[in-house]
Amino acid sequence: MTNTHTPDSAGLGLFTVTTLDGQPFALSDLAGRVVLIVNTASACGFTPQFAGLQALHEKYAARGLSVIGFPCNQFGGQDPGSNSEIGAFCQRNYGVDFPMMAKIEVNGAGADPLFQWLKSEARGLLGSQAIKWNFTKFLIGRDGHVIRRYAPQDKPQSLEKDIEAALAAAPASPT
Repeated sequence: MTNTHTPDSAGLGLFTVTTLDGQPFALSDLAGRVVLIVNTASACGFTPQFAGLQALHEKYAARGLSVIGFPCNQFGGQDPGSNSEIGAFCQRNYGVDFPMMAKIEVNGAGADPLFQWLKSEARGLLGSQAIKWNFTKFLIGRDGHVIRRYAPQDKPQSLEKDIEAALAAAPASPT
């Protein structure tokens, strides 16, 4: 299933993604929450960041943070497994219980619409849109808009100050 997006609108809630088990997941269900989206890989030098992402999930979920992982095999073929293998690996090795979505592409002609939007909202180093490697992170505020993009080498715990600020922000009022 391909992720969908309404082209003439903006905001995280307009996307529907696919879970590891093939079910649609409407990101509108996360309205009013702070969301951390990460493109992940199971065999990358940054793979131990799963532990830090899980720690953020455990520390802040009750306050309104949702961490979501999107496996990607575009960087050095570092996530070649099936969706079920990826899920089992993350759970077995890092205790991941935050949502993991189906494997996607983040760059190129086949880039997932969600990541096309994320990249256009928060450019990387020197204004680049392309994602450079696994574990690029995007922090989205309660209003559904991107707050900041983080590089792969930015450890999850280094995001805590920004997460705290985003959680402290008042939720957007319904329109």
